[in-house]
Amino acid sequence: MATMQRRSFVAGMAAVVADLTVVAAPRAETLRRIGYLANAPRTRITDSFWDAFVAGLHEHGWIESQNILIERRYIEMQPQAALAAAEELLRLKVEVIVVSTTQAALAAKQATRTTPIVMTVPSDPVRVGLVGSLARPGGNVTGLSFVGTELAGKQVELLKEAVPGLVSIAILLNPLNASHEPRANEMVAAGRALGLPVEVVQAKSREDLTEAMKLVKRRGFGAAIVLTDAFFVREAESLVRFAAEHRLPVMYGLKEYPLLGGLISYGANFSDLFRRAGGYVDKILRGADPRNLPIQQATKFELIVNVKTAKALGLTIPPSLLLRADQVIE
Repeated sequence: MATMQRRSFVAGMAAVVADLTVVAAPRAETLRRIGYLANAPRTRITDSFWDAFVAGLHEHGWIESQNILIERRYIEMQPQAALAAAEELLRLKVEVIVVSTTQAALAAKQATRTTPIVMTVPSDPVRVGLVGSLARPGGNVTGLSFVGTELAGKQVELLKEAVPGLVSIAILLNPLNASHEPRANEMVAAGRALGLPVEVVQAKSREDLTEAMKLVKRRGFGAAIVLTDAFFVREAESLVRFAAEHRLPVMYGLKEYPLLGGLISYGANFSDLFRRAGGYVDKILRGADPRNLPIQQATKFELIVNVKTAKALGLTIPPSLLLRADQVIE
């Protein structure tokens, strides 16, 4: 009898544990669902941004598969593909759409004027029509911006300082990126003020990029600036390799390029912006209205110089510039 009682007790405890396990396991219908829309495929660079965003969510208590589900979509860099992906996320009834580029933000806004949209790094959201103002977004779009236009002139100045005797600059832009034209205009104006000719070269596909590189080589530009863009991030290694093969000094907007072997970069810390986007998602999931959440701008800007690459290009970076650098890669 005692043996039977012990067996009954053990069986009963097993049933209790099983019941507790069922209760403790998160149920899919109780998880908060958000969407993440990006225009670039997964690379080391884009994965680092994703990791920063997830870390930002963790800071506010949101753990994937425990209390939140993230529908992650990487799409082709075409407006219709971006719109289709945004509409798919809406059909999944996400509560927030997080966008990683200007193009993704524009597509999400076209798809919905009610579901909150959180920007991570779109440049100049007022100028491209995403919001009415930074202080009072006024619609369903809020988040962060990396103020690309204001930095454009500074990139020209730093590149001229890094390359003594520079006589001309090519700007590589993507015509599909709504923020690139105003940034390029700022660079042309900055070059004019320095007595430095600045010309635009466009590329929106790999075929275009090959032709653009040939043009830069054929025209004999003294240096180039690659504007920050999802497509150019995808082709980062190709761009750095081209610059090395043709001994072309290039300025980039992301620190990840010099880490790959590029010469110099100056721009906002994108990982910090993606991390801070997690805070916006937290506020919205807890009931905040995006219309009342002012757009924050980048607060961390970094100058990175790869001295090893400079030596390979036959350049001596002025000590005054190296002293101002946030990171010098030897």
